[in-house]
Amino acid sequence: MTDAVCTTLTTPDGPFTMLEDDRGRVLASGWTADVERVLARIAERHRPPRVLEGRVAAADAVDAYYAGETDHAMQVPVHQVGTDLFTEGWRRLRDIPAGSTLTYTAFASAMGRPDAVRAAASVCARNAPALFVPCHRVLRSDGSLGGFAWGLDVKRALLERESVGVDALV
Repeated sequence: MTDAVCTTLTTPDGPFTMLEDDRGRVLASGWTADVERVLARIAERHRPPRVLEGRVAAADAVDAYYAGETDHAMQVPVHQVGTDLFTEGWRRLRDIPAGSTLTYTAFASAMGRPDAVRAAASVCARNAPALFVPCHRVLRSDGSLGGFAWGLDVKRALLERESVGVDALV
């Protein structure tokens, strides 16, 4: 792993920090100004040896997202390391369009493993490049928001921004 670059932007949902490798791929991101908290989303053995401050390419997609162009974030290259199950799950998360949600049960089915609901939840929980891999679009089977590493207020705001009627969510 080579050095990485980080950028923190001001967003309506609070500071948003992105960590990008030398190939322009987002390794991790989240709604915090604490780079160490974002870095902690990556397994220690896969963390870059050094993090430098600078402007990352993904910053433009975040600006576009908050300007109402939510699809730009799905075009940003990401890099995640995991088992075949996790890799497939992270890929499938990017297939959920803005304005849509899936339950963990439906997400497990989309991964081709309808009985693996707990594994589907783990895929979301271990997703490091938040926003660019939209785990916030997966809800509990009862329609409630469930968990989110960056807080339920941020998850709710993202879904509202993407025109998901969260008033209907438990």
